[in-house]
Amino acid sequence: MHLGTLLSLPLLALALGGFVVGSSEFIIMGLLPEVAGDLGVSLADAGLLVSAYAMGVVIGAPLLGPLLGRLPRKQALLWLMGAYSLGNLGCALAPDYAWLLAIRMLTAISHAGFFGCATLLAAELAPLHRRASAMALVLSGLTIANVLGVPLGAWLGQATSWRMTFFAVAGFGLLALLAQALWLPRTPVPPRGEAGAWSGILRRPVLHALLVCCLSSVALFGVFTYISPLLRNVGGFSASLSNGALLLFGIGLTLGNLLGGRLADKGMRFALPLAFAASTLCLLGLYLFMEVTPVVLTLLFAWGVASFAISSPLQLLLVEQAGESASLAATLSHAAFNLGNASGAYFGGLWLSVNLGLANLPLLGVGLLAMVILVSLPLPRLRATRERFELK
Repeated sequence: MHLGTLLSLPLLALALGGFVVGSSEFIIMGLLPEVAGDLGVSLADAGLLVSAYAMGVVIGAPLLGPLLGRLPRKQALLWLMGAYSLGNLGCALAPDYAWLLAIRMLTAISHAGFFGCATLLAAELAPLHRRASAMALVLSGLTIANVLGVPLGAWLGQATSWRMTFFAVAGFGLLALLAQALWLPRTPVPPRGEAGAWSGILRRPVLHALLVCCLSSVALFGVFTYISPLLRNVGGFSASLSNGALLLFGIGLTLGNLLGGRLADKGMRFALPLAFAASTLCLLGLYLFMEVTPVVLTLLFAWGVASFAISSPLQLLLVEQAGESASLAATLSHAAFNLGNASGAYFGGLWLSVNLGLANLPLLGVGLLAMVILVSLPLPRLRATRERFELK
């Protein structure tokens, strides 16, 4: 079932699904002022929509992981994408803030399961020496969502209504569902021993990698959740220029994700600490030069590259170390990232609530990343390609 090229219809179908999921997850960040104004809540309360989504992923991963391990990957992906499309339709129709909060959380339950199944299927479809790059290609759908989905969704929401943005995401979800139904190959039921196996998850390197996943997202989303008001209110960016800055950040995410896939295929030992150090310098630069527009744009691009260069190495490390629990580990990695997303959004909102200042918010990320660098140093090295596990 291996495919000789990464530019294949099955992998593109998986990447399209990743684009839909990523758009729904991140698009709210470019619309926080509009959602807060329309629903009559504070900016900090609107930020909880990010936390609610992330907590839905955290709850959904251990619930869905064992269930999805008993289904053929294609069947599981179709169910998950269908549920995701319906959830975004529900967000568009939500009558008030409480309903939107609840529907965001319910929609997110499908998130970890989708990426867990999709990245493993991508690795199964790719040659052994390109598996990390195949996983990165699926995750590139998520990063391209930041390049196109977030700024276009913000523009659409500002020009019409934030609800129209969620209608659009639901429509793209249906397209992704059709592409996966047509292009994904039939897949067998996973071996029974894989279904919901927890033994590999409790290994120290796996728990260590999950901790790094979580902490890295706390550092990222403590600042990025409020990046739109930070740019507008502190940097003096217009709404359109702010959207352009988000586009630039998204391009950085996409390039960083692909770079991370190549580094993972080569087994680079210090890729993670170096990426975290680069993110730290970028956030420190944002704090110092927020009013210098060209510098801010450059730093946002570099921050995007560094932030997602960690994704594929961490995910591949988890699956390597988890052994028979690889399927569950792939799902839990997204739960760990999103637990960090929720915590980061919460700490960022807390920072604002106690009046530590929107302009000083990048310093929160600097402090957190300094801790992440120390925690990531003892992680085990990725195995050489010839020693890698067989996913099937």
